[in-house]
Amino acid sequence: MIKSLWARAGLTALLLCSAGWATAAEAAKGRPNILLILSDDEDVASHAYMPKTKALIEDQGAAFDNYFVTYSFCCPSRATTLRGEYAHNHRIQGNVLPTGGARKFRALGHEESTVATWLQAGGYRTGLFGKYMNDYAPEEGHVPPGWDEWYGTRDGYYDYVMNENGTPVSYGDQAEDYSTDVLAGHAAAAIRRAAAAAEPFFFIVAPFAPHAPETPAPRHEHLFADLTYPRLGSFDEADVSDKPSLIRERPRLAPWQLETIDKVYRLRLGTLQAVDDLVETLVSVLQATGELENTYVVYTSDNGWHMGEHRQFVGKTTAYEEDIRVPFVMRGPGVPRGARFSPFVLNNDLAPTFAAMAGVTPPGFVDGRSFLPLLEDPKRPWRHSFAIERRQRETMEIVGPASFHAVRTADWTYVEYFNGERELYDLRADPQQLDNVVATAEPLLLDQLSRRLAELANCAAQNCREIEDAPLSPAVALDTGQDSKTTQQ
Repeated sequence: MIKSLWARAGLTALLLCSAGWATAAEAAKGRPNILLILSDDEDVASHAYMPKTKALIEDQGAAFDNYFVTYSFCCPSRATTLRGEYAHNHRIQGNVLPTGGARKFRALGHEESTVATWLQAGGYRTGLFGKYMNDYAPEEGHVPPGWDEWYGTRDGYYDYVMNENGTPVSYGDQAEDYSTDVLAGHAAAAIRRAAAAAEPFFFIVAPFAPHAPETPAPRHEHLFADLTYPRLGSFDEADVSDKPSLIRERPRLAPWQLETIDKVYRLRLGTLQAVDDLVETLVSVLQATGELENTYVVYTSDNGWHMGEHRQFVGKTTAYEEDIRVPFVMRGPGVPRGARFSPFVLNNDLAPTFAAMAGVTPPGFVDGRSFLPLLEDPKRPWRHSFAIERRQRETMEIVGPASFHAVRTADWTYVEYFNGERELYDLRADPQQLDNVVATAEPLLLDQLSRRLAELANCAAQNCREIEDAPLSPAVALDTGQDSKTTQQ
């Protein structure tokens, strides 16, 4: 199935290169639909409380256990989703001017070339429903190039403005205004329109949940009343003497913070129940219109979220696993049912993968790659490492010298902070990242990781893929000594 899909994709690309718009629309007929459901700040642990999504997407398709975002912050991550680039290349490194935001994305000319413009030029009907980017102003009525259906917002569960195809519409504070449900209705109607017109579609549905201020729909307000946030070994970490000053100078979590974490956890899970309902609604519409078997349905989030790990209160933007690893499940043509994939897949890969699904060749600036080949051969040669970035200090969530470059491999997370501090975690022995072994690591290992980090921090396009694919030398043994926190436990 996958091979025939790629063959048709190649034929479509050839036709598009030799014909105009009318031919592109004709050539696109029969191509698969693509539906991306993109939540906001959803961590892996919370995703376990979405039974409908599991039953309708994961159980009918595949889960990617090593899916990561390369810049764990809303706007940089969403820019990467649309462009397939590391943040150091698209230069959206914050949520608002001067470092980022929708206005900077537009000013840089990035709206002129996104996965939406590529697929629209390939004959697809495109649509965005929900959060576009931070600093987007729906009340101004701007619809970026490449979108046929536009129901764009900035944030909020109630009392928000939605730009509906160029017309700003205000919503209130009643149950029927709950944004996740409103988006489900608009996206469902758009699917019906596309199906009736026999047009292949590429839609992004981006609810605000479970982002703060965590506000469940009325029907979910009282769920999870007795639930408490998991207290794993990294939660309110007892010994942070080996951590960078960003963490080392933090006190243990106060009682009010512990209580708040549990409350926020319950509210976050409550907001996700409406997203679970949204998934059910859209899959049902796909089924009713006869489009389900010809549609890739992808579910993921823009970044992860920490609550209490390593003494941090709540937030994101670190290189720790809670922030960079996010849920990723999908179903669709050629996706093996019940499969679990372990190779590294990144948000850098979304745009080029959607292009491959549609039979469209992405521009040369793209850093990521299509992960469709993994569906046929999960053991094929693949990336060995990738970069994690944070170049803009975000004092709302992390205070201190927290800008960094980092590299993640199967065995290691290595971080270089801009103030000179470093972290190194042996992920196989210490998956919760309790024991920073940078002081006891072999110099050769540190040199290898530092060199790879520097290469990735400045890579672009094909060069990124070549660097990511290059294997590191065989692992160098650690001399961790007997005073290691991991050894003592």
